[in-house]
Amino acid sequence: MTSFPWFQGSDNPYGVAFESVGVLTERIKETLEAEFGDVAVRGEISNLSRPRSGHLYFSLKDQAAGIRVVMWRSDAQRLPFELSDGLAVRLVGRLTVYNPRGEYQIIAQAIEPEGMGAQELAFRQLFARLSAEGLFDPDRKRPLPRFPRRIAVVTSPTGAAVRDLLQVTGRRWAATDVLIVPTRVQGVGVGREIAAALELAGLAPGVEVVVVARGGGSAEDLSPFNDEVVVRAIADCRVPVVAAVGHEIDVTLADLVADRRALTPSEAGELVVPDAAEIAMHLDRLGQALHHAGASRLRDARARLDHLARGLSTSLGQDLERRRHRLDRLKSSLEALNPEAVLARGYSLTLAEDGRTVVRDPAQVPPGSLIRSILASGRITSRVEG
Repeated sequence: MTSFPWFQGSDNPYGVAFESVGVLTERIKETLEAEFGDVAVRGEISNLSRPRSGHLYFSLKDQAAGIRVVMWRSDAQRLPFELSDGLAVRLVGRLTVYNPRGEYQIIAQAIEPEGMGAQELAFRQLFARLSAEGLFDPDRKRPLPRFPRRIAVVTSPTGAAVRDLLQVTGRRWAATDVLIVPTRVQGVGVGREIAAALELAGLAPGVEVVVVARGGGSAEDLSPFNDEVVVRAIADCRVPVVAAVGHEIDVTLADLVADRRALTPSEAGELVVPDAAEIAMHLDRLGQALHHAGASRLRDARARLDHLARGLSTSLGQDLERRRHRLDRLKSSLEALNPEAVLARGYSLTLAEDGRTVVRDPAQVPPGSLIRSILASGRITSRVEG
């Protein structure tokens, strides 16, 4: 066992008062907190831990050193974005000593990302997470009904957005009912109100499409439409949703998840209902095209019928002529075989006395017999002499 010579033979040769570790640590803590107090520091997060208590524990480091940081749950819940290892941040907090381990640490009270605002980082993180779930995939977009009988509009009932939309839909297609589902579109906690209004609109009887609308405003004014609860309410809506939030240059997560995005509330009105004048012109064009097509087909049918009729007459005439020639040939043949024609050429037919038996041999008529001869123009009765 190692011994120290200055302690030999004396309990305390230097006359110093020995303190406990706890007392010494407490003195260091008091001195450190009095000297530094509040601190503002930047670095990179590492070894992030999120226990079930809700507190956050991590190290903040740079190339030269590292320091332990704790953020209590009450402050961590107010962070609009999520911490992660490797994230460069700036934080404000109090320097203190953790007595059980004798380590100094920072109790963080506020944290913001280095190089961008907290809201921007929160937006990017939420976008990445929802994208990974497929909420923004084009394949899940639903088509809008062509002739909706009822639409629901989720918006402020007193804003310019609802007036513009009603003006457009009323002018274009008066046959569609418009149901206004009122909600605030700006302010603290408004995201849950918009989400509740979206759910109500989707369940309303007869509603075939929902429009969520808000006029222009700053990024902060439009922030409720980047709220996760609003995005999921649009994705879960029973019917297709059109998002008309802000102006053309404004893009929110509500625009990305909606089945269709309108650049303005007025354009949303043009998307959800047809134009009656355009439909009338289209029907007129279809009627004219149908008339022309029918007339053309009728002309073609008549021409075909005439052609068939001419072909049929020609065929019948040719067949009749063939039959006439055949009949003539048969007649000629019959005439050639006619016995009277033979008699007309100078021949005669000799019959026995009975007038029925044809005499083919002289032996049939011995001398003294009567014979009857049939000529072309009459008959002769003769007696056989020999």
